[in-house]
Amino acid sequence: MILSQILIAEIIPQDYYQNKDVVNMAKSLLGKIITTRFDGKITSGIIVETESYRGPDDRGSHAYGGRFTDRTRTMYSNGGAGYVYICYGMHPMFNVVTGPEGDAHVVLIRGIEPIQGLDVMAERRKQNKISPNLTNGPAKLAVALGITKEMDGTLLYNEDSQILISEGTVRKGKYEIVTGLRVGMSVHVGPCAYRPWRFYIKNNKFVSKPLYVTYDF
Repeated sequence: MILSQILIAEIIPQDYYQNKDVVNMAKSLLGKIITTRFDGKITSGIIVETESYRGPDDRGSHAYGGRFTDRTRTMYSNGGAGYVYICYGMHPMFNVVTGPEGDAHVVLIRGIEPIQGLDVMAERRKQNKISPNLTNGPAKLAVALGITKEMDGTLLYNEDSQILISEGTVRKGKYEIVTGLRVGMSVHVGPCAYRPWRFYIKNNKFVSKPLYVTYDF
């Protein structure tokens, strides 16, 4: 299913992000529009895949057990901030902070369907054609959108921000949400690996396709 026939509505206000239920927030963000704008370039896409990470009780979360470091500081912000971290020392990963200040709940954006600035996205990804591989993964979409670690803490509801999230209304048809296990959970995650906190739009071509998920207990 391709959702590109959409209407982009108003920027989502800060109070939307105050919901303490990060699992429902991950589902709610599907279909929303993420936009970046800087250096005179605008790129955007429909959010088609997400994962929830629930603060202190989730071993999959960087904030498990109340861990507070320079890296996790943004996770404890008031909902509506963007949390950007670097994976494996090279891949930017973009998350949306949700809930009140101090909760450390985030939603990882795992896949988007590009709708604006496709040539710019392809150039950033060093690709010569538009295909699902452009944005069907968290690091891929962050690079395509030009998101960097320096954008950590960006307020997603501020009209002057480099990263914004807005409503998106699909013109044709409706979509079904698929629920599954999060990607890449390993031995240190324990039973949390089995939390069904990954959500995506069924049959959308821009959903990531992990080759494997590891469960080592």
